Amino acid sequence: MQVEEDEAWKRRQKGNKEPRCQRSSSSAHVIAQLAKYICFNNEPVVVAPPMVGTRSWIGGLFTRSSRRQDKSIDYTLSPLQEERLQKLQDRLLVPFEETRIDHQESLKALWNASFPNINLTGLVTEQWKDMGWQGPNPSTDFRGCGFIALENLLFSARTYPVCFRRLLLKQKGDRAKWEYPFAVAGINISFMLIQMLDLQNTPKPKCLPGMNFLKLLEEDENAFDVLYCIAFAMMDAQWLAMHASYMEFNEVLQATRNQLERELSLDDTHRIQDLPAYNLLFQ
Repeated sequence: MQVEEDEAWKRRQKGNKEPRCQRSSSSAHVIAQLAKYICFNNEPVVVAPPMVGTRSWIGGLFTRSSRRQDKSIDYTLSPLQEERLQKLQDRLLVPFEETRIDHQESLKALWNASFPNINLTGLVTEQWKDMGWQGPNPSTDFRGCGFIALENLLFSARTYPVCFRRLLLKQKGDRAKWEYPFAVAGINISFMLIQMLDLQNTPKPKCLPGMNFLKLLEEDENAFDVLYCIAFAMMDAQWLAMHASYMEFNEVLQATRNQLERELSLDDTHRIQDLPAYNLLFQ
């Protein structure tokens, strides 16, 4: 799989003498540094767009890439595509509500899938930072994407558990000293996919990746969730290939988006399993 090199890595190859940051003693400090240093339009991410909220770098990282507009395409949906697209768009409208019992149970299920041998002491606890949430209450991180981001993570844990744990525990490759926080990275991937596929545009996407995705959705109603799992695995592969650290996370996600768009445009892609990166789920 072709991997794009980021300019930061090229500079280091040429002899950039800036020292890499030392490993933080806590994930909370790493995430604080992410919010401090990664910028959007030369502004700190803490002033990201209103839908994202003001305390996180969720969502705001990738708004820049969404400004690239694809040529509008008109096409006709089949009845099955219309039905499944509507269900998916309805999911996008569901916010995470920490007072809802079913949302609480989903959050607990995610913890149990992630750390089956460790008891969760509460819905608000410092334990959540071990999974890469920004603070002790993960519900505050869902403002950038809603309940579907939790559904994506839970689908990944249940459907591809080996891949999920490999990504969660950073088991593969020569890792950076400061790694991306797993959970909030997952939310950003959900946000990126929604933008890339133009799913918030009604009644249907008007971009080529979105149109091609609907062909996959017609074949598999779980295509979005599977594509999420592929994107997460692809992002981690890009991360390793680019020798990235937390300050290059935005470039890694942009490279992941570019690769996904290319794979969605392949002529022989008729099912989600036809994507070349699908094999990453089983490595």
